[in-house]
Amino acid sequence: MSASDLPLPSLGGSEVDFGGAAPVREAPVARVPADLDRLLDVPVTVSAILGHARLPIGQLLKIAPGALLELDRRVGEAIDIRVNDRLVARGEVVLVNDRLGVTMTEIVVPTS
Repeated sequence: MSASDLPLPSLGGSEVDFGGAAPVREAPVARVPADLDRLLDVPVTVSAILGHARLPIGQLLKIAPGALLELDRRVGEAIDIRVNDRLVARGEVVLVNDRLGVTMTEIVVPTS
């Protein structure tokens, strides 16, 4: 069984916390093989990508506060959720107590 075969827990509303410095509540993980147990504390970088923009360097150098960068996504379109720069899910931006959060709407299954 590889790490990508592990079942992901479903997150209910009471298990998600986007507030301040509060720790993320962990959902119980079912049947973690002993050889993967030591990987559970390895930190990873989780990114929510709103979109991308491509522009010439000359235009980039002219950017100032208040400048508007048009991204390649439409309002309401799902954003990419990446773990260590690998696409793992898609989601929607939500507002939680005056902070931005992401609700996962789809888990991306690797094609290879």
